[in-house]
Amino acid sequence: MRAAASTILMLLAILLAPAAVRTASAELLGPYKDDLFTYPKALETGDGGAYLSVDYRSERDINQRDEIPEKRVYSRYVDLAPRRVQQDLNLVTDVGRIPHVAVGEREGAKFIVVYVHGQGGSRLQGMNDFTFGGNFNRIKNLAARNGGLYLTVDFSNFEAAGASQVSHLISTYAGASPRAKVFVACGSMGGRICWALAADKRVVPKLGGLLLLGSHWDNSFLRSPAFQARVPVYFGHGGADKVFPVEKQEAFFRSILARDPNYPARFVRFETGSHGTPIRMVDWRHTLNWMASASR
Repeated sequence: MRAAASTILMLLAILLAPAAVRTASAELLGPYKDDLFTYPKALETGDGGAYLSVDYRSERDINQRDEIPEKRVYSRYVDLAPRRVQQDLNLVTDVGRIPHVAVGEREGAKFIVVYVHGQGGSRLQGMNDFTFGGNFNRIKNLAARNGGLYLTVDFSNFEAAGASQVSHLISTYAGASPRAKVFVACGSMGGRICWALAADKRVVPKLGGLLLLGSHWDNSFLRSPAFQARVPVYFGHGGADKVFPVEKQEAFFRSILARDPNYPARFVRFETGSHGTPIRMVDWRHTLNWMASASR
């Protein structure tokens, strides 16, 4: 009798649990070092909560976070366990060999995250555990701990050939994980690949979201299959970006909302941040959980 009563009480506790607790358990990605990677203090919000400006400061967010500024983060920010499930691979396709690195479940993944580097980068950039404040290590851990797959990729250029290679990589791994949504994060010039994928009718049904990190705009997105499918888009941008001015990216973000006020788009501006700041500062867990809920 006592066992039965205990079971009933446990079931009642679950059913009566606060909504916030039940929601957290249903999130795609569970907590991991959230206290270290959450956004700094909000300075401004707008567009119904879709726009956020945060208090980024290099003396705190670089110098107090990195043991060697911009080269090696303090050890408390990293966990190297994902290296046990990390593989450097080559995919052979009809568009050539596609070198890439994979962390996590290569079949039956719950979700897939693909990082596309910018000019001068390589597949190794997004696998470096210690640069960019340990933020790549965090996404590796989030993938490995939550049944996901994280991929970084080399490609021939930022034009059609490179976009085709990334498209083939996505199609291959999405085929092995048919229930997984694919989230593509593009840094800087890599945004050309993101916008090309948004126009690819073969890829769009697989997309769970696009992340533009210190990247650029593309007005053709407003006519793309991804826009029509309402694929979520996240913009992270440094307030002092000298490569792609933040004002132009903000204007593009608002052009999306002008076309569709309820479109799932978010913009995070890192005040005083430079071109590479969004890669260091994007809150992967917060962003991917939002995208997953917005694309259901």
